[in-house]
Amino acid sequence: MQENSTPVRPLGALKVKDVAEALGIDKGTVYAAVRTGLLGSYRVGAGRGTYRIPRSALKAYADERGIPAAELGVAL
Repeated sequence: MQENSTPVRPLGALKVKDVAEALGIDKGTVYAAVRTGLLGSYRVGAGRGTYRIPRSALKAYADERGIPAAELGVAL
């Protein structure tokens, strides 16, 4: 039996919320970076869907801005 276990997200793409928390910025800023092409992403789901940001895109975005990967709250 598992006690006090926290689910671990596999090393796949990240949600906008996760990227915003990792960079310490607002979700709106992440959406703006996606819309302008500064942050690579893709959409999933039908209709409006939702964005997913590959970890490689987050790493490239952080590198371009001089943000060390160690300061991000996610594994790249």
